Amino acid sequence: MQRTVLVAGRKVKLTNLEKEFWPESGLRKADLVAYFHQVADYLLPHLRGRPLVVTRYPDGVAGKSFYQKNLPEHTPDWVARVAIFSEHSDRTINYCLVEEAATLVWLGNQGGIELHPWFSRINSLDKPDLAVIDLDPAPPAGFEEARQTALLVKKLLDKIGLKGFPKTSGATGIHIMIPVQPLYEYDLVRLVMERIGAVLLRTVPDLVTMERQVNKRNGKVYIDYLQNIRGKTVVSAYSPRPLPGAPVSTPCTWEEVGHIQPQAWNIRSVIDRLKQQGDPHADIMANQQRLEMAQKALGIKI
Repeated sequence: MQRTVLVAGRKVKLTNLEKEFWPESGLRKADLVAYFHQVADYLLPHLRGRPLVVTRYPDGVAGKSFYQKNLPEHTPDWVARVAIFSEHSDRTINYCLVEEAATLVWLGNQGGIELHPWFSRINSLDKPDLAVIDLDPAPPAGFEEARQTALLVKKLLDKIGLKGFPKTSGATGIHIMIPVQPLYEYDLVRLVMERIGAVLLRTVPDLVTMERQVNKRNGKVYIDYLQNIRGKTVVSAYSPRPLPGAPVSTPCTWEEVGHIQPQAWNIRSVIDRLKQQGDPHADIMANQQRLEMAQKALGIKI
């Protein structure tokens, strides 16, 4: 069954809307498409101008999935894109740019559940305007340990003069997003994030780890600074996750970090949250920061 909808003047063809996408929750592709349409005003500011990698689940979360960087040939002409040469694969990749609500609806119809934007924008691809400290607990550690670590990160950021914005990962982790002025190469931004992790490792070695091998993390919270590389990503704010209950990676306040649950919000509940209190990260890019003070505090030569 097919139908065409009009989204802000764009005709978007929708197919197989009755297909189960989160079977245990009774959620269908129609629910994903509707969610992207409803959340567009809040989600678009987190995506505009950023090359996008999409994890597609054409048959729902119980089916096969794949990462998609290069837009398929059947992509509508009106979908914005940017061509970026990849030295790793020795080819030019046409990345999707999500500039309007219709593109989100189209991605939902493609089974695009997870949205992974770059940390830099098309006018400054080599210089990010966001950095991330990704806190990923290794079982038996869980969200409680990630919560403890996040609050310690907050104290350290305050000490070195940086402002961080937390969000749930939608799984068991926490992402701390740090807006920066796009003046610095990825290498320097990554080094600052690495030094933050190193300070925490010295301070609470029984709680955190920077061990890259998963089987050596020994039930600690992995401080992942290595996402701060050109082309690497974490899941976007307000992106759904392919997990039971259709949780959403959700921006929150530092006060909420102290008591929220790991999958507190999902594609059904997060819309009401946004209507009631707005996006806690709405002004994140108005807080772009210089790194010199943090560099000096962390012993990085300027």
